[in-house]
Amino acid sequence: MTTGIPNTSTPPRTAPAALQAEGNGYAAFLQQQLATQPRSVMDHLLGDEKIWVKRAGAPHGSGRYRAMALLAGLLRLPVLRPVPNPGGTTAIATEVRRLQDLAARGIRVPMVVAAQPDGFAMRHLGRPADVTPSLGNEIDDAARAGQHRHVLAMWQQGLQTLAHVHRQGTCLSQAFARNLVRCPDGVMACIDFEDDPAAVLPLAVCHARDALCYAHSTAIYLREGGTLAEARQSWAAWVAGESAEMQQVLADSVRRMGWMRHLPADRKLGRDLQRVRAAYDLLA
Repeated sequence: MTTGIPNTSTPPRTAPAALQAEGNGYAAFLQQQLATQPRSVMDHLLGDEKIWVKRAGAPHGSGRYRAMALLAGLLRLPVLRPVPNPGGTTAIATEVRRLQDLAARGIRVPMVVAAQPDGFAMRHLGRPADVTPSLGNEIDDAARAGQHRHVLAMWQQGLQTLAHVHRQGTCLSQAFARNLVRCPDGVMACIDFEDDPAAVLPLAVCHARDALCYAHSTAIYLREGGTLAEARQSWAAWVAGESAEMQQVLADSVRRMGWMRHLPADRKLGRDLQRVRAAYDLLA
């Protein structure tokens, strides 16, 4: 589930005046909204702030993770090893911890203002009236408008954000373009941290995993816009700046995914496989 700035057509609800103070006001506000809001993630107005409240969902089963682990072993691809997201209160605790850790490392993320076991509250990435679409939405809109140089520039900014995250000795959870957000001041922020890859995988594998997620969610726009060759140069420079361990994991992964070169580059097998083929073209 994407958190921090999910789309909603419902206007933010305004908190009662008694709850519009900082400090304990955030905790009281969180407690009230968790008991009354109809959806698991909603935005609200608290004084002159927009606050997102996320409530714990139902726990997740583990069956699909066992199947993914088996597949990763058969393919000898550590980057495909599953990162469990148990859901429920465990996912809430993980996300609060990760948001606080990333912020302490100087990475732009939503600021947690209150938390309890069944949910937490975080500040909106911008002013209350600011619209903060995901990088994925921005790239898609620009591609539809034929703004291919703009697509490349935004893609490069996302890549620079990954480099910054990795330099701080950490990783994202799912580094898809939908989980990156350009704030109104132009800085890229990161969202959605219900799981913690570094808790179950070596950091080099986590960094390679970030690379594959980002390539999968963006490369198709580069190919369709005719900027894939130029993007490869940026990609090569980015990989060269990563650790030797990450470079080896990524190279091994790409080599073992060589069968992807045989996928058709047109729409015969659908958009999802087009994304896979475009990602391979970028990586290889």
